[in-house]
Amino acid sequence: MSQSLARAMTLLGLLGDGPRSLDELASVLEVHKTTVLRLLRTMEADRFVQHDADHRYQLGSRLFELANHALEQRDVRSIARPHLSELNAITGQTVHLATYEAGVVIYIDKFDAQQSVRMYSRIGKPAPLHCTAVGKVLISARPEAERVQIARNITYTPFTERTITTAERYLRELDLVLEQGFAEDREEHESFVNCIGCAVRNGTGDVVAAVSMSVPDMVLDHQQVLATLPEVQHAAAAISAGLGWHPQEAQDDRTQNQNSKEGTQ
Repeated sequence: MSQSLARAMTLLGLLGDGPRSLDELASVLEVHKTTVLRLLRTMEADRFVQHDADHRYQLGSRLFELANHALEQRDVRSIARPHLSELNAITGQTVHLATYEAGVVIYIDKFDAQQSVRMYSRIGKPAPLHCTAVGKVLISARPEAERVQIARNITYTPFTERTITTAERYLRELDLVLEQGFAEDREEHESFVNCIGCAVRNGTGDVVAAVSMSVPDMVLDHQQVLATLPEVQHAAAAISAGLGWHPQEAQDDRTQNQNSKEGTQ
């Protein structure tokens, strides 16, 4: 790697921790200020860095554009597959991955249970919004106004005696999903089948998919299915990490931003 490129990458890393002055950057690199200034001007011309009125440098908009493109290019299905396979191997149960597209929740991957019982779902098939764990997870993540609109437009087909059949009850269920951090389908879509689901997030924290596990109650009852929640949560977290989501880093950034705002008041 060329010396100039190495220094430029070091500068980006330093600015990733917060704004720095020219003197501070030169001190860390242990080079003359004119050398650092030359690099910064080149990077600023391509919007990799920018400086404020106090001549403190920070990351530029070009980096955010590239970061967003990098996140968009990550295929959730390919990243999720090994984690879904592991969850299926650990639990022996049916595992789904679903996404929300154009008003419809679609199964995009599935691992069948290792016993003889097979679920009705299949890859490419829509999942009902009101009575599946993946549907509840994905709709609960939408903005509140959109959730209300979706709830009012659903045709509440009663698949079983336990299926939610009103918008009011569905909205209360979505609030519960947000509060507890996971969704359930207690024999709402298929009789004698219980399901739990968790959200998958991308690098910006947006919910982009849902992981679920479905089990006939002849295999595991409701409480036994709930006992497997940590495994489902672990799979969802691993997929989210593969998509660039690091909740602790996000929390640290929020804390740092809040402290910076308070310091300027």
